[in-house]
Amino acid sequence: MTVATEKKRSNSHRGRLDIIADILEVSHRKVRKTHLMYHCNLSFKQLEHYLNFLVERKLLCPINDSKSDLFKITEKGERFLDAYKGLLGLMG
Repeated sequence: MTVATEKKRSNSHRGRLDIIADILEVSHRKVRKTHLMYHCNLSFKQLEHYLNFLVERKLLCPINDSKSDLFKITEKGERFLDAYKGLLGLMG
């Protein structure tokens, strides 16, 4: 079950941390921007904002491929996601 699915049960509105967690969850394998955009239900502009934010904080790592730009979660991103899920568990 993804973070988004867990969150949707209690509230239909996502906050900034929920969106970040969704992006990191999807990024466990190498993923393209378009996949992130559609899976996380974000506009391209929103996605660019979040990707820049996550890369600057080293939660997400860009992987430059000859075909397209890919992204993958970092170890720091994994720790963030674990902490986020732990907090959701305490609240649920």
